[in-house]
Amino acid sequence: MPNLTFADWQARAQDLKIEGRAFINGQYTDAVAGATFECVSPVDGRLLGLVASCDEADANLAVANARQVFESGAWSRLAPAKRKATMIRFASLLKANAEELALLETLDMGKPISDSLHIDVPGAAGALSWSGEAIDKIYDEVAATPHDQLGLVTREPVGVVGAIVPWNFPLMMACWKLGPALSTGNSVVLKPSEKSPLTAIRIAQLAIEAGIPAGVLNVLPGYGHTVGKALALHMDVDTVVFTGSTRIAKQLMVYAGESNMKRVWLEAGGKSPNIVFADAPDLQAAAESAASAIAFNQGEVCTAGSRLLVERSIKERFLPLVVEALKAWKPGNPLDPATTVGALVDTQQLNTVLGYIEAGHSEGASLVAGGKRILEETGGTYVEPTIFDGVSNAMRIAKEEIFGPVLSVITFDTAEEAVAIANDTPYGLAAGVWTSDISKAHNTARALRAGSVWVNQYDGGDMTAPFGGFKQSGNGRDKSLHAFDKYTELKATWIKL
Repeated sequence: MPNLTFADWQARAQDLKIEGRAFINGQYTDAVAGATFECVSPVDGRLLGLVASCDEADANLAVANARQVFESGAWSRLAPAKRKATMIRFASLLKANAEELALLETLDMGKPISDSLHIDVPGAAGALSWSGEAIDKIYDEVAATPHDQLGLVTREPVGVVGAIVPWNFPLMMACWKLGPALSTGNSVVLKPSEKSPLTAIRIAQLAIEAGIPAGVLNVLPGYGHTVGKALALHMDVDTVVFTGSTRIAKQLMVYAGESNMKRVWLEAGGKSPNIVFADAPDLQAAAESAASAIAFNQGEVCTAGSRLLVERSIKERFLPLVVEALKAWKPGNPLDPATTVGALVDTQQLNTVLGYIEAGHSEGASLVAGGKRILEETGGTYVEPTIFDGVSNAMRIAKEEIFGPVLSVITFDTAEEAVAIANDTPYGLAAGVWTSDISKAHNTARALRAGSVWVNQYDGGDMTAPFGGFKQSGNGRDKSLHAFDKYTELKATWIKL
């Protein structure tokens, strides 16, 4: 892969062809009602194109096609080894089109092109291939039965899956769902966020090129209150999988109860604590990690380490290290390969983040870094990574998910106090622990009510470990073999011999 320059990416951005139509039954198509919405780049405010604004009619059409192909068995009853080969081809096509997909992701969502190219696209492709590789290695069970009985426990694809994915990692989050959903033989109707729909629309065609039958993967761009709601209420959607806010996750549970009791698997918000004890093995590494944990992807990360809990005895020594480390995270044009922090996804999110920064001031926290909108002359939506000290867990900036680069620093004196502060949140997605004491690491990790706990690092793990949360961070689990449980039904077959 050539090392493209800033000028190269700018030139490619000018020449890029944008596909904004829905994808139903193997074809790009306008929304049934002909409605569209504008897709505006947060990089500089340019209009990228018009995108189909789907609604209930489109959902009905896509679900009907998804159901028809599922019942036909063209994909659902295909031998697992053959589905595996197709999924691996699908992954390879993402890699072959990596530069186009990365450019779409950056222009659409605002993240740095280096992240799109080297993190998001490979991560998405890896999710598809890992799930595909696994599917012919997952065995069913034979129950322990009397000699004249045979008990079989088999997994069957659940049917039609509605997948609703967020705007912060549009391609990767989609593929975290598509990997196990497709590998297990389901049909999928994918609804990307209206804030960043372009890569989901593009990979639908790549799925056809890989050999996935028409109708197995459909993509419906549009708004949550229209097409998203239609999928969640649809009587012929068997499962809804979702990554996004806790507020929307709760609404999807209501819709499931109001319709057909469809299974709902929800991965929702976070307000993750990053706990640094005085005996951390490397304070410089901890400081650099704390900076990246809040600034990476512009802080638009559900697992962002947005609460930095620091033992009081090292606070005066440690906080300056974090402030200094944050200087490496400076917003710039996302098409520049040297940029580490891009633009917030849109003006609405910009105003939300600036509102929280104002709340930090008004509630008495002390601003020690950042705190301003910058590069306004570009037409883009850029905010400096921000640190507030003197924060209490009662402040809005410590309680509420900001989804932007705003870090709250909270001090503690004992491990018990650190755990109490960390758990004092409705969320339970992730946490970090920094200590040289192996017993303290284990005991703290065990006490934290979080789906992922990282020790002496932040945001560790790969496809082999499950990802999801406790409490109001939801019940979903992506990645690992555990993810396959969301997309299969268990059937017990009891045979008298």
